[in-house]
Amino acid sequence: MSARAYRATTRPSRSAARRKPGSGRRYKVAPRSRARGRGTRIDWERTGRIALVLVLFLIIALYVNPLAGFVDAWQESKAEQAHLAELERTNEDLKQRVGALAGPGGAEREARKMGMVSEGERAYVLRGLREK
Repeated sequence: MSARAYRATTRPSRSAARRKPGSGRRYKVAPRSRARGRGTRIDWERTGRIALVLVLFLIIALYVNPLAGFVDAWQESKAEQAHLAELERTNEDLKQRVGALAGPGGAEREARKMGMVSEGERAYVLRGLREK
């Protein structure tokens, strides 16, 4: 007997080894096709672009609140600078008035504007001068 014939009788064939015992039929597993279809595969390029856009929107959303706070603070600082300029003008006016009152006769002049008189003087009230 030749070596090939001996092996054929002593060993079962490969397909016979895969078969269930007692089954006379041979079953083959269908090979997987490589091109499955567009719906089942992940398009990583598109997914990456979508993820990048979402991250960009997230970053922009995180900058909105601090930017709005910065704009509010800037507008408030402009309003405060205008108020400061007004207070500085008022301060200058008051300094001029203090200078006028500190001079000779300044206090007496202001007192007479308010209707006060010195000791020994008599106050007179004239009515009807401004009526026409």
